[in-house]
Amino acid sequence: MRKTIYVLLSCFSVFALSAQSIPQLSDQAQISIMTCGAGDELYSAFGHTAFRVQDSVLGLDIVYNYGTFDFDRPNFYLNFAKGKLIYSLSRSSFVRFLFEYEDEKRWVREQILDLSAAEANHLFQFFENNYRPENRDYLYDPLFNNCSNIVAEVLKGQFGDDVKFSGNHLQEQQTFRQMVREFLPTNSWGAFGIELAFGGVTDRNTKVPEQMFSPYYAMYQLNNTTKNGKPLVKRERTILDYPEPSYHGTFMTSPLFWFSLLLLYVIIITYLDKRHGTRHRWLDFMLFLISGLAGLSILLLWLATDHLVTHNNFNFLWLLPFNAVVAFFLFGNGDSIPWLNRYFWMALGGIGIILLLWIVGIQVLSPLCIPLMLILIIRYLFLLKII
Repeated sequence: MRKTIYVLLSCFSVFALSAQSIPQLSDQAQISIMTCGAGDELYSAFGHTAFRVQDSVLGLDIVYNYGTFDFDRPNFYLNFAKGKLIYSLSRSSFVRFLFEYEDEKRWVREQILDLSAAEANHLFQFFENNYRPENRDYLYDPLFNNCSNIVAEVLKGQFGDDVKFSGNHLQEQQTFRQMVREFLPTNSWGAFGIELAFGGVTDRNTKVPEQMFSPYYAMYQLNNTTKNGKPLVKRERTILDYPEPSYHGTFMTSPLFWFSLLLLYVIIITYLDKRHGTRHRWLDFMLFLISGLAGLSILLLWLATDHLVTHNNFNFLWLLPFNAVVAFFLFGNGDSIPWLNRYFWMALGGIGIILLLWIVGIQVLSPLCIPLMLILIIRYLFLLKII
C-alpha cells in the first residue's frame, strides 16, 4: 500500500510540474547521476546514464533522460543512415524509469552530487529549461554526443572551471575502439558490424573526459571529479543489484564459424577449378558483388553522411566498391578482358595497404576480417592464374 501511494505521488509530481512554473527546490533536495548496467540487446550493451532530482519536501522524484528517441519521427531510418538521428531529453517519474531496469534485471547505481541548495536549484532550472520542446532535441552520435558524455557537458556548462576531471584513475590510455570492445564479444555479429563501420577516427587515444561516452567509464570518472577542489560525488549507493549479463551465443552461430566455413568452401572450389580447368562464375559473381556493395556502403558512410565514427574508414581498400561492377564482367566472359588482371593486382595491393595501416595503428581491424580477406586473396590469385 505504501509503495502504491509513493508511485501515485511520484507520477502526480511530474504532472504537477508540467502544469505550473518551475518551483524552487527545498534545502532537502538532492541531484544524482544514475548509471544503469548493460542489457542483453545490442542497443543496451553499453549501459545507460540519467539524472535524478529528488525533493521530499515538494514530493518530487524525477528522472531526466537524454537517451530517448522516437521511432515514429518522420524519416527515422533515413536519418539514422545519414547520421542525423535526433535524440531527446525526456522526463519521467523515478518509479516509471526504474521499472524498465527492474523488468530487464539490470543493475542501477546512483551517485549523489555534493551541491549546495543554490547549485541544485540552478541545475534543476537548467533541466527544466532544457526540457522545453524547442530545446530538448539534439543530434546523437554514439561516441561523441550521447546520453553519457552529455553528463560532462552539463556539469562543465553549468559549473564551468569549478569542475575538474582527473585522469589519475586511468591505468592506461585506450582508444575508442578498445573501449567498445570491452562491452561486445569480438566473435559476435554486432561487434563485427560495428567494427567494420568504425573508421580510423576511433583508433586514436581518448582524452579525459572523452571516455565518458561509456556510461561505465562515466561512473568511474565521476568518482574522480572535483568541484571547487572537493569530490563532486558525496556518496554512492546501489538501487538495483543484478549481475552483469553474459553472452549467450554459440560458436555455431558466430561469424568466425560461418566465415571459416566459407573460407573452406572457397579453398575446395578453387582447388577443383584449378584441377579441372574450370571457373565457378556464380561464386566469383557473389563474392565480388557482396564485397563491392559492402565497400560502397563503407565509403558512403564516410563521405556522404554526418556520422563522426565512420570517418577515415579505409576498409574500402580491401572491400573495393568497384568489385560490384567487376562482378558482372566476371559473370560473363571475364577471362578475355585484359584490364582485369591489372585490377586484380590493384585489389591485392589494397589488401596489403589496409594490413599495413593495421600494423602501424592508423586503423585497427576486427580479427574476423582475416578469413574474409583470405577468401578474396585466394580468388584474386586464382583469377591471375598464380594458383
